[in-house]
Amino acid sequence: MPKRNKVSVGLIQMACTEDSEGNLKKIVDRIQTASSRGVHVICLQELFRTGYFCQEEKKEYLRLAESIPGPTLELLSPLAKRNQIVIVASIFEKDEERYFNTAVVIDADGRFLGKYRKVHIPDDLKNYYGESYYFQKGDLGYPIFKTSYGTVGLQVCYDQWFPEGARALAQAGAEIIFYPTAIGYNNTPNEIERDAWITVQRGHAISNGVFVAACNRVGQENHINFWGTSFVCDPMGKILGKASADKEETLIVECDLSRIEEVRKDWPFLREC
Repeated sequence: MPKRNKVSVGLIQMACTEDSEGNLKKIVDRIQTASSRGVHVICLQELFRTGYFCQEEKKEYLRLAESIPGPTLELLSPLAKRNQIVIVASIFEKDEERYFNTAVVIDADGRFLGKYRKVHIPDDLKNYYGESYYFQKGDLGYPIFKTSYGTVGLQVCYDQWFPEGARALAQAGAEIIFYPTAIGYNNTPNEIERDAWITVQRGHAISNGVFVAACNRVGQENHINFWGTSFVCDPMGKILGKASADKEETLIVECDLSRIEEVRKDWPFLREC
């Protein structure tokens, strides 16, 4: 498939429950709808098949993990092939007796291109982000994936706050960095926190000359009010599209990949680092 400059990116922002099959049915319906609107690459939010169970430490939640490839890939791969779309999905992975917070890439022909395991694991149970109980630190480095519609890199949620991953992915050739995410307020809304979350990712786009796409969930789950606001920004940090803070929706944004080299000529931060 010849390289295209203009790529339509879709971010599916939704509320999740503990009903894994219900979450999956809803995401499949939304993928189909997004595909009918001409989307090329679709990103799902972090741990889209489950509620955000990391607010408490319970061994029983380990049963939610699956192998990769496994049931989720078996369902999403034919969907990607049938609709000729790339899918970025977040999966709770079990690898023998190890557990990871993992993101995968499925190409437009249904092939599983590979996975990234979340490197930065929050250990903050007092604020209801007790992920270190469930997930080990990722051990696959920062791979890139050459898809039918461009070269993508993956980070997952808490990775957003650290610059190393975005820099490594950009240096390796990533054009769009996707961030499947589950982040929100600890009960009380604090827009300063949400603004900082947006700002740091815009900074990754600027300092590396890449597109950044962050896909978050919405809704109240126990102690966390997820703040949504999924967005896409260009290599100058300009926000091209942003979802609401409290509604389920699919954000669709066109990314002109030719902008990457245009911006890097004027802002050669990546070359001069």
